[in-house]
Amino acid sequence: MRPRRAWVACLIACLIACLIACLSACTTVGPDYRVPDHAAVRATAANGPLQSAQGPDVAIAPVPDDWWRLYDDERLDRLVMKALAANTDIRAANANLRRALALLHEVEAENLPQGNAGAGVSRAQLSGESYLQQAQPPVFNLGDLGLGASYLIDFFGKLARADEAALAGAQASEATLDMVRVTVAAQTVRAYVQGCAATHDLHAATEQLAVQQRTLDATRRLLAAGRAGPAEVARELARGEALRAVLPPLQAARSAARYRLALLLGLAPAALAEAEVACDAEPVLRAPLPVGDGAALLRRRPDVRQAERELAAATARIGVATADLYPSIRIGASAGLTGVLSHLGSGPTARWSVGPLLSWTWPTNGVRHRIRGLEAAADAALARFDGVVLRALQETETALAGYTRELERHTALHAASEHAAQAARQQRRLWQAGRLPYLAHLDAERDLAAAQAALAASAGQVAARQVDLFLALGGGWQTARKLAAVPGSTDEKND
Repeated sequence: MRPRRAWVACLIACLIACLIACLSACTTVGPDYRVPDHAAVRATAANGPLQSAQGPDVAIAPVPDDWWRLYDDERLDRLVMKALAANTDIRAANANLRRALALLHEVEAENLPQGNAGAGVSRAQLSGESYLQQAQPPVFNLGDLGLGASYLIDFFGKLARADEAALAGAQASEATLDMVRVTVAAQTVRAYVQGCAATHDLHAATEQLAVQQRTLDATRRLLAAGRAGPAEVARELARGEALRAVLPPLQAARSAARYRLALLLGLAPAALAEAEVACDAEPVLRAPLPVGDGAALLRRRPDVRQAERELAAATARIGVATADLYPSIRIGASAGLTGVLSHLGSGPTARWSVGPLLSWTWPTNGVRHRIRGLEAAADAALARFDGVVLRALQETETALAGYTRELERHTALHAASEHAAQAARQQRRLWQAGRLPYLAHLDAERDLAAAQAALAASAGQVAARQVDLFLALGGGWQTARKLAAVPGSTDEKND
């Protein structure tokens, strides 16, 4: 018995020594996450002033959360708020966030002690041979009742890295939800602006058609008086029909904008009355458009935050895989009663155990290949992060340049419209004084109507460029969060 006891003592000593060694070497394996110094988001050029932020119509000021309120349009404010509260894409993204949070809580639960309980009753015939006996034991009613608990000691940080990955994944889902909110707000404003612009263009085209109709009537009178030919009447008819052909597409665009708004509001097209979205002209900003700088842009854009959090999650997964190179140690304890059912509860049926359990799988070549694959995935996540940063800057600079150039074009068209109006007034006075033919006066009116139609189209382009720029700037999700945090809301429950 002494050699046997010596072996048992040696085994226990080895386990204790291994446990002490693991405790002394306790660490979190894998790379600690930080944004790399060479990442695009850290570049000086990415955090400086925006290149196209020049001119009196833009301001280097913070972009407000509810930027659509800069239009001072109560109808637009109501539409955006309704869209942020009821849009189906936002609801889906919110559900995805709840799923990510549930996964995070599931991973966090792995850090808690695990317990189990069991009970069983059986009638059994045991094997005598298994007990090194020749006689067969009798048939017994056997019972078993027990409780157990165990705790995985996170010596090498596998659970900690898993928590990091799950938390970063939940934060990435939150940023995705914010990005959907930004997009929905911008799409709502865009649809409203498109409907206003179509109505404005429709009024301008109708005025052109009215002037052309007067010109046609005058040409027909000249034809009846023998002072014009049929070709001139045909030419005016062709011009009138060409102008008339412009009206149906504008009417369709106005209806399409209303239907688009209904979709964004989570409504059927018939549920949104035309009177609720009717407007005659595009909303106008009450102050220069605020754009901020590159650093503020990258902090504000949800897609940049999403890509950064995905990089953090990819980095943490390397640590999860690296921990598989090392042994796993679990401390457990159990107690119970096992024996003949009629004796259950007596001293001889009691059992208990306590101690560590060490497990280690080798060879670990497959784990090393998995680690290299996850390192490559982290490199890909960094490349995507850099791409999102560069794309955010490119989109903003492009939208800003397009907006400022469209403003220049609008200014020129406004001047042209003013000159055309001046010419039309002068021609009208000359015609009323009898010093100018009626058709010459109508030509001036037609030029004025054409100039006003071009100006109306440009106003729609200016408003559309503003929406493009606000979307590129990435504002609006903060107000949506406040809206979602009302009592009983989903976000409040998640918090």
